[in-house]
Amino acid sequence: MGLERYVVDAVVLEGRSPREIARLHGISKSWIYALVARFREGGYGALVARSRRPHSCAHQVSADLEAAIVELRRQLDAAGHDCGATTIRHHLAEHFDHVPSVATIWRVCSRHGLVVPQPQKRPRSSFIRFEAALPNELWQADTTHWQLARGIDVELFNVVDDHSRLLVACDAFLTVKAADVVASFYAAAAAYGYPAALLTDNAAVFSGKSRKGKVLLESELERLGITAKHSAPYHPQTCGKAERFHQTLKRYLAQQPPARSLAVLQAQLDAFRTYYNQKRPHRALQGQTPLHAFHARVKAGPATGSSPAHYRVRHDRVDKSGRVTLRYLSRLHHIGLGAAYRGLPVYLFVANKDIRVVAEDGSLIRALTLDPARDYQPTGRPPGPPRLVNDVVRHVSTMS
Repeated sequence: MGLERYVVDAVVLEGRSPREIARLHGISKSWIYALVARFREGGYGALVARSRRPHSCAHQVSADLEAAIVELRRQLDAAGHDCGATTIRHHLAEHFDHVPSVATIWRVCSRHGLVVPQPQKRPRSSFIRFEAALPNELWQADTTHWQLARGIDVELFNVVDDHSRLLVACDAFLTVKAADVVASFYAAAAAYGYPAALLTDNAAVFSGKSRKGKVLLESELERLGITAKHSAPYHPQTCGKAERFHQTLKRYLAQQPPARSLAVLQAQLDAFRTYYNQKRPHRALQGQTPLHAFHARVKAGPATGSSPAHYRVRHDRVDKSGRVTLRYLSRLHHIGLGAAYRGLPVYLFVANKDIRVVAEDGSLIRALTLDPARDYQPTGRPPGPPRLVNDVVRHVSTMS
């Protein structure tokens, strides 16, 4: 209080001019007048420096709202869900008319010791981001491992839409096989439509390049006119969205009771998929849910007219039940021909779902359009005038 006392005494006791004191000591004239006014109002004690903190704050978080923020953070964290400030704000809007900013929510959590500093993380500004312009323009697929309650290792197959982050497939298997990948892909496509391209790594179920061939998934994608893309070897960043999603999923599973069976684990995955797609706000989507972002724009799809027909000719023999077996879309289908044809060698001419069963002499036994939803295709008759079955069998037998 030395300078304040000196200035006040010079003006009040000595009678000097505030302008003169301000000029000589390089201080503000208005500050001198303020000091004198405070002295005359409260004496020398009023000259002590006062706090500039405001008496009230219009945007201060109420006690109820602060308690709700802390409780919501703990609930989301205990459930294994994302519990960042953006997610908390999204859920607060369901219960409060006015919600604070993301920065305010972060400060509340920080005051309560709920924020763990992570100085080792790279700043977001250093990332080079890629995002497909439309939903279904690109899907990313990948597998990861998890354990059941008894320590049994299982595999999870996840497919994420690159544009909307929609989780289109999330399935558990003891071991992911080629047929499992194709079945999950077709289930996802039935719900959300076919993508224009599918991006995976170089695992054996995704790529046959290392064996100089094609795996089942690649063959099906080619038939559908869908572009199959693979990441560079030892570069998981190419499939970054699928890789990052594994972390989110495993954080949730770690907070759940250990699954005792594959069915229980699948139920947990289905519950998470519903929450992730429909309720959880995504930071990369400006707070939208993946499902909302997926339906916000027109969908991409395979290039029109680029799907080549799948042709093949197969030599087979009718079994003792009068059937032949054909695999279509990784699923076995039984085609009924009739008991009279048992043991007869036949050719199957396949053009996508159009199938013709022909005897070795060239006579048509059956023509049908395969129903992929049915394992057994009921017995049918070829078009044209009827021909005695025994005559066909007898004629083929004499040729052999």
